[in-house]
Amino acid sequence: MSSHAENIYNLIPRQEAAAARPPKHQSRFKSTVKDQYAANRFAHKTMGEAQVPTAQPNEFLKKHTRETKPPAVVVDPNEHDRSSQPRRPPVPKANEAPPVMGIKTKKNFIAQNAVENILSVAKKPEKNLVDSRKGDKFSLDPSGLEPVYRNRKDYGEVPEYLKKRADEIRRAQEEYDNYVKEMRQRGAMQQLTDEERQAIVFGLKKNWEDLHHQYQSLSVMTDTVPKKNRKERIESEMKQLERDIELMERHQVIYLAN
Repeated sequence: MSSHAENIYNLIPRQEAAAARPPKHQSRFKSTVKDQYAANRFAHKTMGEAQVPTAQPNEFLKKHTRETKPPAVVVDPNEHDRSSQPRRPPVPKANEAPPVMGIKTKKNFIAQNAVENILSVAKKPEKNLVDSRKGDKFSLDPSGLEPVYRNRKDYGEVPEYLKKRADEIRRAQEEYDNYVKEMRQRGAMQQLTDEERQAIVFGLKKNWEDLHHQYQSLSVMTDTVPKKNRKERIESEMKQLERDIELMERHQVIYLAN
């Protein structure tokens, strides 16, 4: 009976219990705010209390009523009386020179200006770059576009470190030449002739061609250890022969120690 939707216990009406609500927050300043609001509520009910008395209907605005008049100036009758003031000196006449004031000098400024302009150096035009059609320009000197390095005193001269390096190379070559000369005089060193050097180079190239032919004959797959070792050995021998050939061809004079 209880597993179905209908149940005999549902026939008895039940009173639903209302959920208890938590207490509402009450501010402690509630009464003070209510009193202040009620006290100031009807103080200015309309536009506020009038601060100035209103004008009467017959006192309407008339012409020139708002113009302010300047205060009356009291003129002293003795102010314009010049009898008590000291008399100024008279204006000099046409044939009289004006009085000299300040420091007097006999310097001829016209001649001095002419001499300074004759001896002065003409001003050089400024080096500017215009970068817009409106004429905006800037100077070339601080921009890096002007070769100002040519104005240095040591421009075009060999730097000191290059001179020092050249001296070291020259001294090393002289020491080497002296050593070779001394060893040749002792008979401990023999110079290799050009024919012998060409023969050695030809033999090295022949050996390289033989190794290259062997290298081309190797199998593509190096799946075993002997194949890998043989390939690496041939490559190392070919590189060594290339270095020897380059050494023999670069040096024209070769000495052999006995």
